[in-house]
Amino acid sequence: MKPVIVAEKPSQAKAYAEAFKTTKRDGYMEVAPDPIFPEGAYITWGIGHLVELKEPKAYDPKWNRWSLAALPILPERYQFQIARGKAQQFGVIKKLIQQTDTVINACDVDREGSNIFYSIYYHTGAKGKTIRRLWINSLEVDEVRKGFQQLRDNRQDLLLYQEAKARQISDWLVGMNGSRLYSLLLQEKGIREVFAIGRVQTPTVFLIYQREKEIEAFVPEPFYEIEGIFKAEKGKYKGKAKIKAKERQEAEALLLKHQIGGTEDGVVKQLKTTEKRIQPPLLHSLSTLQAAANRKWKYSPAKVLSVMQGLYEKKLVSYPRTDAQHITPAEFSYLANQVEAYQKLIGAEFPVASRTPKKRFVDSAKVQEHYAIIPTKSIPTARKLEGLAKDERNLYEEVLRTSLAMFHRDYRYAETKVTTDVKGLDFFTTGKTDLEQGWKELFPPAKEAKAEPSLPELREQEPVKAKVDIKEGMTTPPKPYTEGQLIAMMKTCGKLVEDAEDTEILKEIEGLGTEATRSGIIETIKRHEYIQVKKNIVSITDKGRILCQSIEGNLLSSPSMTAKWETYLKKIGKGEGSAEVFLATIAKFIQKLLDEVPNQMETNGLPEKMPALEGKDEIAVCPRCKKGKIVFRRGSFNCTEYDNGCKQSFPAIFAKKRLTAKQIEYLCTKGKTPVIKGFVSKNGKKFSARLVLEEGKLKMEF
Repeated sequence: MKPVIVAEKPSQAKAYAEAFKTTKRDGYMEVAPDPIFPEGAYITWGIGHLVELKEPKAYDPKWNRWSLAALPILPERYQFQIARGKAQQFGVIKKLIQQTDTVINACDVDREGSNIFYSIYYHTGAKGKTIRRLWINSLEVDEVRKGFQQLRDNRQDLLLYQEAKARQISDWLVGMNGSRLYSLLLQEKGIREVFAIGRVQTPTVFLIYQREKEIEAFVPEPFYEIEGIFKAEKGKYKGKAKIKAKERQEAEALLLKHQIGGTEDGVVKQLKTTEKRIQPPLLHSLSTLQAAANRKWKYSPAKVLSVMQGLYEKKLVSYPRTDAQHITPAEFSYLANQVEAYQKLIGAEFPVASRTPKKRFVDSAKVQEHYAIIPTKSIPTARKLEGLAKDERNLYEEVLRTSLAMFHRDYRYAETKVTTDVKGLDFFTTGKTDLEQGWKELFPPAKEAKAEPSLPELREQEPVKAKVDIKEGMTTPPKPYTEGQLIAMMKTCGKLVEDAEDTEILKEIEGLGTEATRSGIIETIKRHEYIQVKKNIVSITDKGRILCQSIEGNLLSSPSMTAKWETYLKKIGKGEGSAEVFLATIAKFIQKLLDEVPNQMETNGLPEKMPALEGKDEIAVCPRCKKGKIVFRRGSFNCTEYDNGCKQSFPAIFAKKRLTAKQIEYLCTKGKTPVIKGFVSKNGKKFSARLVLEEGKLKMEF
């Protein structure tokens, strides 16, 4: 029988097909007989998650209505369904699997890839099939063929699936119960909004809120320093005395003690020059690349992941969803053999310092599922490079330059420390002189980067003229996060936790979320309007502030709670933990929320009645009854005259696109919206259209 290869998405299936001779069919491709598959094979694909958890109302009609009395939502057994609009493709996969004896999981090599495959496989009802796992880091033809020749068994894959399924159900439980609980309690206080709660997203919002509170509470304080401007034989330089006083009198007293007025004679008391070197930077993981791209080009983390996924599918870079910053000797070997070819791609030729692997970059012990992001063996043609969009080119070159830096010399500079004596008071100056740019040649400085002022040539005991002043400065508040810093904040939030044990847990599992999910979490909290990003600066919205005031002091605001859960999930993935035990803990946590949150919200100092969020309540006059106002209520846009018989309503989500209050306002006032991007058809394809209101119903205009 021909084995069936299941890819995660069509683009991945296409990349696999390029390694074989194939014929396209409806929903799958047929692989011609080949040394790897003597009988041939079939390649089919999901469209991401073809199978999803059922809605609460599928378990019990009482869970259809949002009501505190109906909580908790804790089904005895969890049921899955085919995602809307994806039944046709699921049918293709089911038919192929039922006709074969061997199925190959060729979805992404991570927790979610295992989840996508097994949720589809089990929903087909197939039994007794041999399941093998494709495990590769590159979509290049030779890597794909090698991967299919060296298929793994599915023992580790099944454990990853158990971990992913437990994660999926726990997120569903926390979301379904927490969102209803907080939304309904806040609605009682007059806030007519849906407050989405998430296992990872809620503590992330809270950490941003904490930073904003620190900024708001910050009171700037003056401080006083003593600065000298020195004129030597070959030029001027500055120095500072070792004092940072809170009171000006303290600085004045020091000058008085040394009888220093405005201009004085001084002497170069000591000159000490040390040669220093900085090694090339570590290779990129996804999060370090997201941080670098945000710093250099203001790209959002989600954009970086999306562009890198495209470059991976174009076979130019290795698998991007990696947390590793090391490679194995095998990758180093092909990079070393092609250094000159890579150099030509960026027009930066340099003599290779060493082709011997260094442990700083090459360490198999630090590579688990995936190695660091590096260029593939494929050297793109000039035409292919020119065909890349600007953001693709920027990110490809960043990966290329960081990989090439391994083969370059260290950056060397001389650091000179000068002590200048003015009437017995020492002033200190540090200067830096570049000796050899080394790997820094690969990274041209940004145009706005300021060059450090260089020291003039000095000699010990050289007399200098000194102009001494007291300089007043002000302490500065913590800076708000940029979008790129959010990734680092989520990864290192252990630094913000006081409990030593919690800090260790957060450090061990690298904070909130995973390498693959952090950018998605940031996009989710933007979509829920808890944060906004303007000119790359992240700030909390009024809605986000209300959420954080509501959860303050609760486990939902604690990154360590999420970290403990993530730690246990990892145990499930290693076969050391049980999904049943984990979900039982989640159920207890939800019950604890239901018992404690109503009282907590009173003790948090939230008023009995809260003002409606600005611009959130009344959207427009109802187009049907002309009397009521359209407002957002319990997950949809409805007329305030509903109880008096007006049934005008608008869904919050239409063709898988979340509608905004502004779009509803257009429908009510103009009868149609501008063109809206991002609708999703039944077969999973994205499209754009206008929405038109006809006789109270929504229609599409193309």
